[in-house]
Formats: sequence, C-alpha cells, structure tokens
Amino acid sequence: MAPSASKESAADGALTPLMRQYYKIKERHADAILLFRMGDFYETFETDAETVSKVLGIALTKRSNGKASTVPLAGFPYHSLDNYLPKLVQAGYRVAVCEQLEDPKFARKIVKRDVVEVVTPGVSFHEQLLHPKQSHYLAAVHWGGRKVKNDTAGVAYLDASTGEFALSEVSASGLLEFLHMISPAEVLVDKRRQDEIRWLRAHGYLVTPQEDWCFGYDFGLETLLRHFKTHSLKGFGVDAYEIGIVAAGAALYYLNETQKGRLPHIARLTYHASDAYMALDVQTKRNLELVASMQNGRQEGSLVEILDFTVTPIGARRLRRWLLQPLRQVAVIEERLAAVSTFVDGATLREQFRVTLRPIGDLERLAARLSTGRATPRDMMAIRSALEVIPVVRQLLAGSTNSFIAALVDRLEPCTEVVTLIREAIVDEPPATLADGGVFRPGYNAELDELRTLTRTGKDWVARMQKDEVTRTGIPSLKVGFNRVFGYYIEITHAHRDKVPADYIRKQTLVNAERYITPALKEYEEKILTAEERMLTIETTLYQELRARVADQVPAFQRNADSLAQLDCLASFAEAATRHRYVRPELDDSRRLDIVDGRHPVVEQLLPHGQPFIANSVSLDPVREQIIIITGPNMAGKSVILRQVGLIVLMAQVGSYVPATRARIGVVDRIFTRVGASDNLASGESTFLVEMNEAANILNNATPDSLILLDELGRGTSTFDGLSIAWSLVEYLHERPAVAARTLFATHYHELNELASRYDRIVNMRVQVQEHDGKVIFLHKLIPGGADHSYGIEVARMAGLPEAVIARAQEILHQLESQRLEVGGDGRRQAVAPAPKAADDRLQLSLFEVQDPKAQKVADALRRIDPERMSPVEALLKLVELKQWL
Repeated sequence: MAPSASKESAADGALTPLMRQYYKIKERHADAILLFRMGDFYETFETDAETVSKVLGIALTKRSNGKASTVPLAGFPYHSLDNYLPKLVQAGYRVAVCEQLEDPKFARKIVKRDVVEVVTPGVSFHEQLLHPKQSHYLAAVHWGGRKVKNDTAGVAYLDASTGEFALSEVSASGLLEFLHMISPAEVLVDKRRQDEIRWLRAHGYLVTPQEDWCFGYDFGLETLLRHFKTHSLKGFGVDAYEIGIVAAGAALYYLNETQKGRLPHIARLTYHASDAYMALDVQTKRNLELVASMQNGRQEGSLVEILDFTVTPIGARRLRRWLLQPLRQVAVIEERLAAVSTFVDGATLREQFRVTLRPIGDLERLAARLSTGRATPRDMMAIRSALEVIPVVRQLLAGSTNSFIAALVDRLEPCTEVVTLIREAIVDEPPATLADGGVFRPGYNAELDELRTLTRTGKDWVARMQKDEVTRTGIPSLKVGFNRVFGYYIEITHAHRDKVPADYIRKQTLVNAERYITPALKEYEEKILTAEERMLTIETTLYQELRARVADQVPAFQRNADSLAQLDCLASFAEAATRHRYVRPELDDSRRLDIVDGRHPVVEQLLPHGQPFIANSVSLDPVREQIIIITGPNMAGKSVILRQVGLIVLMAQVGSYVPATRARIGVVDRIFTRVGASDNLASGESTFLVEMNEAANILNNATPDSLILLDELGRGTSTFDGLSIAWSLVEYLHERPAVAARTLFATHYHELNELASRYDRIVNMRVQVQEHDGKVIFLHKLIPGGADHSYGIEVARMAGLPEAVIARAQEILHQLESQRLEVGGDGRRQAVAPAPKAADDRLQLSLFEVQDPKAQKVADALRRIDPERMSPVEALLKLVELKQWL
C-alpha cells in the first residue's frame, strides 16, 4: 500500500494522473503485489517494487511522481508475465494483475485500468503454476459453530483449475490428516484464530487470514445459494453440515474476489465422507512413500510412480487422489477390482483403449479455461480433439460386460454439435493467441474473407505500382517498401533525385536515398491498415461468440472428464498388474490378513536387473496371531517387510491388484506407521519425543480394524527405558480390546521374544541370516522364531569402518555380554553377577549396580501385586512363592 504521505499528496493533487490512478487501485489490493500495465510493461512501485526486484532479480529504479518527487520502480515486459508471475506466487505472494481496459489510441485522457484477476498460491489458471498430474487446492477451515463445539472442524476445498468443490466435517484432532490428504496450496482461516493460524503454519501450511465476517453461517449459505442459483443446498446433499457450509462459503467468496466472479465452471458441491475412506496420517503417507520418496521428496521411488500408467493428466490426478483415499467398503472396492480384471483379461482391449485415450489431454482444465474466458484458439482445438475421441471410446467399450465400466461409458456425451461447430470455425493449426489473427477458416465469415483477400493481394498491388512508377519516372532502382514506423514508401537513390516527379512528397532522408509517398500510396496504406484492424476486430467478435456457445457445454465436458479419468485409472492399474505380475486380492469384512509371497512394489522395481526380490508371507488375525514381533539384524529387511504389508493392504483397498501370490485382506480402517527416527528441530522435539508423539497417536486412535506397523520403537532413549516402553506398548495392544489392532513390530530388543510365551496372540518371527567363513549373509526371508543376535558389528564392517574400530567394538561387546542380562517376569532387564574378567582386560564397565539380585526380584514382584484384588488363599500362595526365591 502507498505510504500515508503519498495519500496526502494525492489529495493535494501533487501526484501525476497516472500515479493517482495507481494508488487508487493499489488501495483496493493492499495485501497483494500490484502488476500495473503500462504499455508493453508491467510496472510495480514503492515496497512492491522492492519486493519484485529482490524476488525476480531485476533492476530497481525510480519514477517521477509529480511534486511528490520520485518512487521506487521495477518492471518487466508484458510478454514475460508467464515467466515472472510463477516466481512471485511460489514465493508466497498474492499478485493482482492490473490491465489496460481500452486501447491507448482511443483514450481521451488517462487509459482506463483495473485488476482483472488476483493470483494466489491456491488460486491460479496459469499452466506454469499447475502441475499436470496434481490437483491444486484452495482450502478453508472453520472451527465450531452454532450447533457444534470447537472439537469439530469444517473444511472446504476447491480446485479453481478444474471446478472440483467439496466440503466435509472432521474432528479437530483429525484435521491435519484431512489437510495432508488434499495437500492444499493455501488455507483460509478466520483472522481471529491466531493460535490456529500459528499451529497450521508450524505444520508447513501457507495460511491466508480472512475477515471474521467471511466465516459466518448466514454469509456462507447466502454466498453458495447465490452462486448456484438455488433456494437451498439439499440438492447437493450438504445442507446438514453447518460448519462445512461456513468453510465452503468462505472459500467460494475468496475465489470470487480473486477471479472477479468468473466461476461458471464451479457447478456442483459435494460432501467428502471421511468414514468412507481409510485414514492416513502424515507419518503413514510419508513412511509408505505413497506420492513422494522420503529420500529426496520427489515422485521418483514412490508408489504412485510404480502404479501410474495413465495416459492423460486427468487420469494421473485421479490415480493420485485414489492412492491417498483408499476405500473401506468392500462392495465398492470389489467394483473397482472387477473393472480392473476386465482390462487385465482383455490385453488387446486395454492397449487399444490406452492408445485411443491419449488425445483426450487435460479436458478438465480445458473446460475450466473455456468457461472463465481464458481458452485460446489452440485450447479450442484441444477440446475438439478430446471430444472426437469419445465416440471411439464408446464404441470400443460398448461390449463390456462389467457393470462399472458400462456405467462410466454410458455417461460419456459425444457433444457432436460442439465438435462440428469448432471444426467448421477454427483452422486445423490455429495461432497461439487471437491477436496473431488467422483463427477462422475461409468461408466462415464473408466480410472477413473480403478483408483477407484485400490484404493478400496487397503484395501484387505493390508490385504493379512499383513497375508502373519505374516506367513513369524512368528510375530503374525505384522501390516500393513498408515498415511499421513510416508505413508504405517509395525509395529513390540520390543519383536519380533529379527525376523525382512533382507529385512525390518527401517522407524521410537516408544516407544514400530519399523516401517519398504519393496520395495514391497513402490511400492504399490506409485501406490496408484499416483492413488489418478490422480483421482483428471481426475475429475477436467471432471468437467470443464461438467460445460462449461452446462454454454452454462445459458441464458435459466435466462429466466426460470424470468418466474418462476413472477409466484411465482402471486401465493403468491393469497395466501395472500385467507388467509387474500382480494378483487380484480377496477382500472381506473380517479382521484377517493373509499375504502369501508378498513383495514390496517399489523396491522390487528398483533392484538391479536380474536380482530377484525375496518374497515373504505374513498372516495376522485377532484370534491367534494379532501381533507379530519381528527380530533380526539391520539390513536384513525388517523395514521392507513392514512397509510392503502396509502397501499391499493399501493397494488392495484402492482397487488395485497387489504384488503377491495370494492375498486375503480384512478391510482396514486406517494404517499407522512408526518407522525410522528423526528430530523435529523447528519445534524443539528430540528423536525420542517424536517417537513418543507418534506412538501416542497410535494408541489413542487405533481400533481393532486398524493395521499398526512399528519399527524400532524406543531406540531414541536408553536401553532400559526403550525396552520397557516397547514391552509395555505391546502388552497394551494385546490386552486392551478397544485397540487390539493387527500389529507388526520390528525390533532389536530380542528380549521382547519373551512376550510370545506369555500371551496367546503374540507370535515371534525373524529375518533369516547365515554366517559363512566369518561373514554374514542376509537372506531377507521371514521365518518363525526369534533372533538372539543383531550382527551390528558385522554390518559396521560392511559399511567400511576401520578394522581397529571393529576389533575394539568386539572387545566391548564381549564385556557387555558377560554381564548376562536377563529379562525378569515383568519384562524389565536385570543383571546377574558378571563373569570373571581377564587380568589384561582394558575395559572397566560397571553398568548394572545391583546389590542383591534376589531381593530385587522379590521387590519387583511385590510392586506388581494388587492386595485388594487377591483372596487370602492367593495371598498365602504368593507369599510362599516369594519365600522360595530368597
């Protein structure tokens, strides 16, 4: 915003008219960088100029500002907007684009200007800001309302580039999971919610505070009803969700303000039913590497890269959405799987369909650009190409016996009238912009054809005139030429100056020649230039009319895009299943999980050519094998096994085939993962605290229908503390029916193997290794039983540690093992007398100070006794038992 001094100067009339206009517009967009169009440049002033100069790396200069001296200035050519605008938005700034609304040639005073759109991180139609395979969401969040408490949050999200618009209501504790699922580029929040704003920003979200009145129920409802032109929201099935309506109204109002009301493609509002999908928290999405690799944050090495064989951007975006929203209803999952099976079994049909579908392109975003008046002539041709594919797809899939595929095909609308209209109007290879001209076919408009003929024959006219003038003047070197500055001219060298006719009018003097015009040449020039302007005016009018007629069918285009995106995903799953040797999983509502010869879908594709992936089987059920404790050394593959189980379950509930010989999966309501160790330095959280936060989230939210994958829990603290916590956590999951989830627990704490002998539903398994000639061979095979050795020193040797370090580590290990640590009845490590030390022993360790081990054992047993729950006889028997220990 302009400084107060500038405002005062404006009131005094001390500013130039241009700067007065600038400040007036800037005042309405004080929170945005204002790109002010001035001829062929976008200019910025004052603090905006300083910001733009810094972000874009362009020169900062000054401009005269009347009596108010000068102001900082930074600008760039208008044709560079697509290069510079993304940089400003990606830096987190809102950008208001102010255009000239009239031709400067016809402006009486100062050219009329106004903002035509505001581009924000969450709202953009510019291709440079949109990833073709990812949705670009703006979200709004509202807590509480007239009928609900603050423990419920209303969330709305929309993609301005496609028209997708949905609302939901979630628990406040589940809000982060929901936001992480949709990954919004920008989140709108009531500016009074300062604590929530800080909280969201701490979790990495770009938050834009809004006025409090934007988050009122009446305001939100009225905004939605006015946009959809309905008397209620019952037709959308969302009328009962009060705080969701508040969020949706705030999001739509914000979009209206930034796009100046050009939102006809936002045609429906849906309810996102969270309980219909598997819940995936931030850690699980990251640990399973669903859409980004943990190593580099890119798509390479993620599940989506392995499964994405889509051939269109609309299909790629839908597949990504499916992976982040696995289904929970068996019937719906089976519907998808049956459709995938149709494409798996019909290899020829699948290949023909995929080849046919490629010209569809991004029909969804093309429809949005069309309805908002942004579609270029080339966009129009892309729409035609997409629509021409639909009859071929319908014919190709017409014989499908699968009900799901048949239903999607029945929704496809060929829109033949639109295809015919575009085909008859637009040339096959139109220019990039309307201003380039030559958009319409010959014969489409008679007046346009006449003007084209006039300009096309101009060269012939010029050639004839030049020939005639050479004959009339006797000057053989006479030339008739044209440039944009002086228009048409006759050029005569100085050597023939004395032969210049009297009716020639001198126009320009050159070093070796003079340039002239004649009344006839001037008349023709005016005729030609007028024709070119008139042609552009006619083509602009014709194109606007055509675009409006085609835009009437945008709802049909959106329905087509939705069906084609789903078909593309189904064929993609089938292609992945065929290429990667996947099988169709069996799903039911039981709590069993049986995976035979399962494989990690990503790791097996990243192995060197010819190296086989070692498959492993896992069986879990709430009756006999609720918890599997997996032990084994580092590098043996424990983490891979955990992740592959999670990924196989998730893929099955997405509707994909899975990497296994056979898989039976009782539907999971959510997958919890605790994998790896990391600090959260920004929040001052240590590795151990991060571990405990994640563990607490699991224990507080798991249900018997959940799947829990734990890897090395408790290693962020001391051995005693870590083992105690791990032991207690496993007992908790086993003994509490409310959280008795199917669990895989990979650990280095071999003492946890003792739990299998104490509890009915805990099973020990280990990753097999072999020792040969003093070397460790990792077989990566999961077998029954527990491991009693970590092989950590052998792994260190493989990593290349100096031999001196390895030798010393072996000495220290021998000393530690001589302490003979054992696990007592409560799972706590105890120490008994150490073995005698050699005289030359260089290591003096006193790790476990126990004065009387027997007394300690009795004391520990007494701590576990609850006298109020024991009968006299039980107490007497326990006393006898304790006496025997002493």
